[in-house]
Amino acid sequence: MKLNLTGKQARHLRALGHSLKPVLQIGKSGITDGMIEQIRKALETHELIKVKLIRNATVDVKGAAEDICSKVPCYLAHKIGKTLMIYRPREENPTITLPTASNS
Repeated sequence: MKLNLTGKQARHLRALGHSLKPVLQIGKSGITDGMIEQIRKALETHELIKVKLIRNATVDVKGAAEDICSKVPCYLAHKIGKTLMIYRPREENPTITLPTASNS
């Protein structure tokens, strides 16, 4: 299951997340069930987070993004270098409002 954002929505999230620091790191053990659970909890708390792959991670950025987005599920707002910015609105009281999909 892959969720997509419009270009306008992705730009909005990139602007919001520009100053964020990574809250999680993916290392040698790759993306485990525990890592997926940590990502779910972080998204429920923050809605928009950065996840960084360390140098010796066993998965590449594209594979990590696909794996995370399908298992969590969430939106990939941006990937640059070894850093992913992912988004999922809170189930209750979301704080981030995305621009509408029209006129993008």
